[in-house]
Amino acid sequence: MTSDLKPVSLRRVFHIPGYDPIHPRRYRELYRSESATQAHISGYDITVQGGSAGDIFHWFVQARIAGQAVQARIDVLVWADIVRASMAQSVGATYLQLVQTALIYLGTGTLRRLMWLRKGPIIAAFYPVGMLLGQLLLAVLAGWWLGGLVQAGLGAALGAAGWGGGAVATDVIWLVRLGVLACVALFLLRWFKARDNRVFAHYLMHDYAFSAQHLGATPPALDDRLAQFTGQIARALQDPVDEVLVVGHSSGAHLAISVVADLIRAGHVPAGGPRLALLTLGQVVPMVSFLPQARQLRADLAYLATQDALTWVDVTAPGDGCCFALCDPVAVSGVTPPGKRWPLVISAAFTQSLSPARWKALRWRFFRLHFQYLCAFDRPKDYDYFQITAGPLTLADRFRDRAPSASRIDVAASKYTSMALP
Repeated sequence: MTSDLKPVSLRRVFHIPGYDPIHPRRYRELYRSESATQAHISGYDITVQGGSAGDIFHWFVQARIAGQAVQARIDVLVWADIVRASMAQSVGATYLQLVQTALIYLGTGTLRRLMWLRKGPIIAAFYPVGMLLGQLLLAVLAGWWLGGLVQAGLGAALGAAGWGGGAVATDVIWLVRLGVLACVALFLLRWFKARDNRVFAHYLMHDYAFSAQHLGATPPALDDRLAQFTGQIARALQDPVDEVLVVGHSSGAHLAISVVADLIRAGHVPAGGPRLALLTLGQVVPMVSFLPQARQLRADLAYLATQDALTWVDVTAPGDGCCFALCDPVAVSGVTPPGKRWPLVISAAFTQSLSPARWKALRWRFFRLHFQYLCAFDRPKDYDYFQITAGPLTLADRFRDRAPSASRIDVAASKYTSMALP
């Protein structure tokens, strides 16, 4: 790993979130609260200030770590509006997405290949399917039961009036029961959806469907947004800063990979300019790169794997059941090029960097654990998100002596390995 041992005093950070419809201020407030906690635990000073009003959501960080003063600006590269548009689905459309997405992953053979890597994210993928089907079953059963009560009462009333027993009356009664079933089921399904912020079944279904809808190819609206992201980072590389760090979390990891690949291809990394670094956290790259039309993403993975113009560190943790922990995204996608040097695959080691009490409190909170990379650790090891984003060491220097995780998975597993032409 190339290292210049030049301390950082100014840094630009670009954070690309995962599939998240929430306003980016959520990330600022998370950074504010968790950085204060980590600073108290680790014995350094850090202050967060909101940025000026404008089209680009950002905040400023001032820190003193290991006796060095550092200033950083953190920009959130927002695609929440695209996420919200993709989630604006009726209940029926969500169930149609369920069928379509299942057919894509099963029909292409991608699901079977993904299961070779890690069971955790596959269980997470089955969760919304099982939850939505369970909700549908409960809604139908409740509608059938209530329809039965209405059918019995209506039959008794018609019989008392002397209109019961005929074929027409029987047909009417059954139609009423089916109508009650449909109304009750629809009401309950909408009720479940309105409370999805507790179970995340609809949210996760939309997430998987968004990745699968074009068989791994980038949706046009998102492709245009990534071009905007590339332009924003390219301008920052012209600033008098020491490091430009691109962070991709969850689904944002494969977006960050494509953005950084485009930056380097286009010649936007100036010689003698800021150091360029890529940090991917809790990545789910195989969910996309294993699909048949993900040719551009596979090309980006192979391209970045050999580049001298950046440092790329990939951080996951086996304790995070929503990511492909310690899976080298280049290698498992079957596109390892000659001379591969990236990414450096390491573990955040939740079971070691969190105390037993803290791990016990978080262990079954799967969604919260998927965000732990952006949070404080009460027994921190070498991974500290706040020292990476606001500390005096470049990403290259911080991990220059770090060996890759011995338990990483770097065996080709994807059925599809074709790549887009340069």
